[in-house]
Amino acid sequence: MDVRRAASRMRSVPQKGIVTRHAFSFGGHYDPENVRFGLLLACNEESLEPAAGFGEHPHRDTEIVTWVVEGELEHRDEGGAPHRLGPGGLQRLSAGGGVRHVERNAGGTRLTFVQMWLHPDTFGEAPAYASVSDPAPPGPGLTLLATGAPDAPPRALRLRQRAAALYVGRPVTADSAPLPSAPYRYVHVVRGGVRLGDELLTAGDAARITGADALTARCEGPAEYLVWEMHAEPSYG
Repeated sequence: MDVRRAASRMRSVPQKGIVTRHAFSFGGHYDPENVRFGLLLACNEESLEPAAGFGEHPHRDTEIVTWVVEGELEHRDEGGAPHRLGPGGLQRLSAGGGVRHVERNAGGTRLTFVQMWLHPDTFGEAPAYASVSDPAPPGPGLTLLATGAPDAPPRALRLRQRAAALYVGRPVTADSAPLPSAPYRYVHVVRGGVRLGDELLTAGDAARITGADALTARCEGPAEYLVWEMHAEPSYG
């Protein structure tokens, strides 16, 4: 288990009113030893002031999954159709063969979200967007948010990556939740404290776990954390 503390995240200010903290090499921040983990290519903590946003920009052949922490996120596709999500909302953008979109703070308070980029297992397909509001109300255990498995439950968003799944834990009291078993697991703490073995992770901390040994996330009180289950590494063949 490789624990990366919040203070080690790379900070950038891509535009006025926006602060981004990167877990992996991104943009002007490059570290050849830190370009991905399993299928995960990016995990960015985004903080946007009211009216701030990312203007229209392109993506290609990437699964972009966004978890809203606070505030109101507005997403607009190339056709201009707006989609808005509040705290606890989840969206997935399958960039496919190419897409352009806009993301902005649509509310009057600070917007915070965690955006994660995943390597897909198909390329060049038509772009696709999906979102769900409040898919995991606070409570015990882990809730499946997104998966590439064909037997996904109705509330889980479908990924174009069969070897990955995303969960969230949102306990309101002391709680213990076994992590899914997988060769690669990534845990990102949004708020509160989460103990993994002997390590206590707090807001902004992350753990990169290699190997499928049994591991339990333990919380002593209210917390929120995201868990990636990954069964492969990128394949470009």
